[in-house]
Amino acid sequence: MSSIEINKIAASVLLALIVAWASGLLASKLIEPKLPSKAAIEVANAPAAPAAPAGGEAAAGPEPLGPLLAAANVDAGKTVAKACATCHTFDKGGPNRVGPNLYGIVGDEIAHDRGGYSFSAALKGKGGTWTIDNLNDWLFKPSNFAKGTKMTFVGLPKAKDRADVIAYLNSLSDSPKPLAAQ
Repeated sequence: MSSIEINKIAASVLLALIVAWASGLLASKLIEPKLPSKAAIEVANAPAAPAAPAGGEAAAGPEPLGPLLAAANVDAGKTVAKACATCHTFDKGGPNRVGPNLYGIVGDEIAHDRGGYSFSAALKGKGGTWTIDNLNDWLFKPSNFAKGTKMTFVGLPKAKDRADVIAYLNSLSDSPKPLAAQ
């Protein structure tokens, strides 16, 4: 077989691949699947789907921690909070990093001076103290708790993780508070 014949075969294979790719790309642009708005088959006596909040968004706030606090695990909370160690310290008298030191945070005033840390105006405007309920809201989604906060953490969607982290944060104190929703 001559080199011209090999080149013709290679060019044919390459052209076939290019045509297949281009036609697949064109087909995906011409025909876009559209999901039906109503189920094709309705099941009798099926439980109704929970109504979605307006705008298709998730629920506005976290579920209460209630009984999860009684069973909260400090060690599990410490493990979950390892992700927080990038920005926060947890030792008594520890330095601030990108975020403030969190020793003794439970029961402390929100945006209270923590060794010279500069809190955002959004957090300063909240007022109050870091109660269990406030921490639950904060850990669920900081940007919902204090719109305009500097904290970029997206939050902890699992209630058990939040309860464990709150138990861990509560243990970081000279006088830990009772773990009950406030």
